[in-house]
Amino acid sequence: MVLPKGSRWALFLWTTPLWTTPDALAAKLLDLRQLVKGVFMARHARLLPRRTQLRGRQRRDTLHPEPRAPTRTMAVFVIIVLALLTGWLHSSGRWPFEPDPGPPPAVATPPAALGQPVLVVGSASALAILQTLPVKGKAARNNYDRSAFGEAWMDADSNGCDTRNDILRRDMTAVKFTAGSRCLVASGTLAEHYTGKEVAFKRGKDTSGAVQIDHVVALGNAWQTGAQVLTTVQRQSLANDPLNLLAADGPANQEKSDGDAATWLPPDKKFRCHYVARQISLKAAYRLWVTPAEKAAMQRVLGLCPKQQSLPSGYLP
Repeated sequence: MVLPKGSRWALFLWTTPLWTTPDALAAKLLDLRQLVKGVFMARHARLLPRRTQLRGRQRRDTLHPEPRAPTRTMAVFVIIVLALLTGWLHSSGRWPFEPDPGPPPAVATPPAALGQPVLVVGSASALAILQTLPVKGKAARNNYDRSAFGEAWMDADSNGCDTRNDILRRDMTAVKFTAGSRCLVASGTLAEHYTGKEVAFKRGKDTSGAVQIDHVVALGNAWQTGAQVLTTVQRQSLANDPLNLLAADGPANQEKSDGDAATWLPPDKKFRCHYVARQISLKAAYRLWVTPAEKAAMQRVLGLCPKQQSLPSGYLP
């Protein structure tokens, strides 16, 4: 867009140091108003004869009027005002706006055992807990093996049922069990969080994959962000903590793979605040770190929901 001459001069005022205070900004805006008014009057004088001729035209011309120059001029004025205001807010430290995360959480160390987090992290905003997590690059993955986190779907909470069926029962409705079992889920309906769809689950070789159990913090990611130094029992607890597990749409879970918040977020944007808060809570409970890109992505999500609260470990009463 080519700016009118007066507007180009007004935009030049943006580069001067005088607008960095509120009083100076007000003075500049008054100057801009006069400049835009002058541009408007000059254009109006040039267009007046033409508009006089248009008054005699037929109805066809009335249905397709010429665009008004003042509309463009006012749009330029609004853009300049917004640019000046943004510059002043940035220079005065008022923008970008950073929400107050609130106080950090209380932290306690429970007895080491299967079915216990490494740390009991008190309630706080997800942003406040994110500020307590170390920021580092990822460790090497070449020595990662799923078996480092123990047997898949063990009974970590000693309730008599394996973790997969615990989560299916927790997350689905209209749950039915196989004959003679109080644990093995045969069917149910999932209001799926990642996609916002409803998914029907039916146990079977070709049908069970429609609903999978996702590790919110993928085990491969956990391995590269601190889980290597945990004990075997602590890693088993991490892999089976209900805080880190969600029943999910099979294709969405496969798409996520081992991605962190910097590389994958749920397609359903309404769930992203909860999802990121869950990752942060899990990483705090098991002394994991975040990468710079991961932290930045989490901050962007939580910027839209700064009061989003953390979640406790699923092992806690």
